[in-house]
Order: sequence, then C-alpha cells, then structure tokens
Amino acid sequence: MSMDQATDSLNEKLEALVEERRFDAVKELLAERSPPDIAEAIDRLPEKQEAIAFRLLPKETAWQAFEYLSFDAQEHLLHTLSDVDAAALLEEMSADDRTALLEELPGKVTRRLLNLLSPGERRVAMQLLGYPEDSVGRLMTPDYVRVKPTWTVREALDHIRVFGHDSETLNVVYVTDAAGVLVDDLRIRQLLTVDPSERIDALMDREFVALNVLDDESSAVSVFRKFDRTALPVVDGAGVLVGIVTVDDVLDIVEREATEDIQMLGGMQALEEPYLQVPITTMVRKRVVWLVILLFGGMLTAEAMTFYEDQLSQAVVLAIFLPLIIASGGNSGSQAATLITRAIALGEVRLNDWWRVMRREIVSGVMLGVILGSLGTMRIVLWAVAFEAYGPHWPLVALTVGVSLFGVVVWGSLSGSLLPILLKRLGADPATSSAPFIATLVDVTGIIIFFSIAMVFLSGTLL
Repeated sequence: MSMDQATDSLNEKLEALVEERRFDAVKELLAERSPPDIAEAIDRLPEKQEAIAFRLLPKETAWQAFEYLSFDAQEHLLHTLSDVDAAALLEEMSADDRTALLEELPGKVTRRLLNLLSPGERRVAMQLLGYPEDSVGRLMTPDYVRVKPTWTVREALDHIRVFGHDSETLNVVYVTDAAGVLVDDLRIRQLLTVDPSERIDALMDREFVALNVLDDESSAVSVFRKFDRTALPVVDGAGVLVGIVTVDDVLDIVEREATEDIQMLGGMQALEEPYLQVPITTMVRKRVVWLVILLFGGMLTAEAMTFYEDQLSQAVVLAIFLPLIIASGGNSGSQAATLITRAIALGEVRLNDWWRVMRREIVSGVMLGVILGSLGTMRIVLWAVAFEAYGPHWPLVALTVGVSLFGVVVWGSLSGSLLPILLKRLGADPATSSAPFIATLVDVTGIIIFFSIAMVFLSGTLL
C-alpha cells in the first residue's frame, strides 16, 4: 500500500470512528501513528470532528501533532480550546512555527494569544514578530546551543546535556565570545571525537556561514542550497548570534515559492491557500486578471489577421497552416520562458548572463527551427504528391511554411528566454512571463512573420 493510500485509509477509519463516537477506538487507532500522520488525518476531517479527534490525543502527542497541522486547522482548534489549553499548546510550539501561525492570524486574535504566553515566551514571540515580513528573522528560532571558546570539550558536552533538550537541532554547536558575537560553528562530531580536555578554541578555524536577521527569506534558500547545511546561524548587524534557521523551514519556503512560480507560469496570480480551501470568489479574482490580459492579446492577434485579410482571401491555403505556425512559435517561447524562469529561481542564471542565454537560445532556436521547418515542408510535399493538394504552386507553399516555421521558432525561443531576464532586471517576478502570455505575444508576431514571408515567396503567384 502506498503512503497516500495508507493516509486515506487512516482518515476514513478515523472519520468513521469519530462519527460513531467510538472514542476508545479512536485513541487506539492514533496511538500507533506518528505526529505527522496524525496531523494529516485530522486535517482531512470535517471541522466539527477535528476538535473531537484532537482532544482525544495524549497531551505530548497533541503538542507535537499541532505543529504539523495546516494553518486553517490550527486556527480552528485554537478557537475551540480553553485559554489554558491554548497557552499550553503555544508554549510547547517551536518559536519559528509559532511565529508563522501568529503572523497569519487576525491582529485581535494574535494579541489575545500573546497575552496567554509566559513572560519569557511572550518576549521571544514579540521579538520575532517585530522583524520584517518574509525576513530571516521571522523564520529563525532562538532555541540553539552555544559554547565559549575558553571552555574545554568536556565542559561543552556537560552544557549540551543540560540545555540541549530545548535546542531545535544538535548537529551544530555555535561558539560565541563574551559579547555574544558568533565566532565559529562546530559539528557535534568534532566534540565527540577529540580528547575531552581539549579546549574549544583549539578546534576552531573561524570559518562559518551565517544569515543576517534582515535578509530576505529567499536568500536563505540559496545559502542552504549552496552550502548543503541542515541549520544556519542568524546574526544581527553587529554579528551577535540571535537564532538559527533549520532546513525544515527552508523547505517550506521552497515549496511555497515553487508553487507560486508554477501557478504564475500557468497564467494566473499565485494562491495563498491550498486549492480546495480557496473561496471561489478569490479563485476567480486570481484567474480573471490574466485571462482578461490574454483576451486583449487575442484581440491583437485578430487585428493582425485582419490586416492581412486581402492576402488570406487571395490565398486561402495560407489559413490552413496559420494555426500550425503560431502554435509552434508559442510552444517554443513557452518552453524557453519556463526553462529560464526556473534557472533564475535556482540561481543558475543571473542578470549578467543575458548574453550567454541569448546566444544559446539563438543556436538552439535555429536547430529546432530547422527540424520543425523541415518536417512542415515534408508534410506539404508528401500531401501534394500523394493527394495533389494545395494547387499547382505547392512548392512555394511548402517553402513559405518551412521558412515561416523556422522564423517563428527562433523568435519564440529568443523572446521567451529574454523576457524573464528583462522582468528580473525591472524588479518584477520572472514567473509573470507566463507561458500563456509568451504564447499570445508570439502569436501576434508569428502572424506578421508568416505573412511577410508569404508575400516574399508567393508574390506574383498566389498573392
């Protein structure tokens, strides 16, 4: 049984047991499951059943599962819990996950929940919420282990045994000076494989990678990817260690940004919520903007065809191949836009690489154009010979279609690859150069290319 099937099975059993009010059976069913599995099953329950299933969990399990629930489920459960239970949940949540929840709630609800926290946890929550939205400061957690350079390894390990249970991760131990400034980071294995009497400063090389608390969260993604870390320290402007960011938070950012890019490349504004939870009115509003823009783009295509109405009336055969021409150009442009947008997101292409991109796309566009143009020409030749189609001037028609295919594919590849870079240069999201937008743009220019070439080759015969 696949993981999805197992989850569906658990959800169905859980929903049936809650509906039948067999609460002992619910406890037994969930007792053998991990917190992520429990959270996923509860997430899929109707709202009225979510709270019932959640209240049947042991406290420790409930605290752990709560962090894995969707935002909507978390918000609903907080409204159903007493202040004491809500405070206990928030106290047990990791600081970064708690910040992510609180920043999404209405201000009035956030203030109420902040007042439920203990003074220490409230101070931490207020500090993290005080950083700019989408900054590294909102992602970090203050739960980490730090040691002093003057300590011995034995003293450091004793310190970790006492305070390590509160740390988000123990893979890395951070070394700070008397002022709290980060001076190095040490892998835990370095401490476990040396003489306990060795001093910490003897193990230091003072080479480390850190994020700034005010950095944009997307920069954290590129740093994690570049240095292949599971956690990174976060420092303020003076270099003082103020927290750490772990890879699980970065993976959430990667997923969200990838989802936004895919949705925008599909020709719509990005959704802030899962598909099934987005109100229909919001869905329409997110989709209608680009559809209207593309509608006007389609009108430009119609206007371009109207401009060549005389040529179409004289050579009706051209209309047969018009969809083929503009579709090929749009497809090549959409491919190029998707490739370059993703390459920019991954840091594989930078703004100053535009010349290299253009050169590569010209070469690949020429090769693709030759292939598609040859196939289009061969198709007309075969039909003309086998079925006597396209009239006596079919060789010129074949030449026109072949050269036009070559031209629109080269143009589509070039425009599709350079538009995302231009948008990035202007400070816009490259993903807004969506595939439908590129296709519409190339449609209009494809018509101009097709009829311009037709007038060159067919003038004096069909035209």
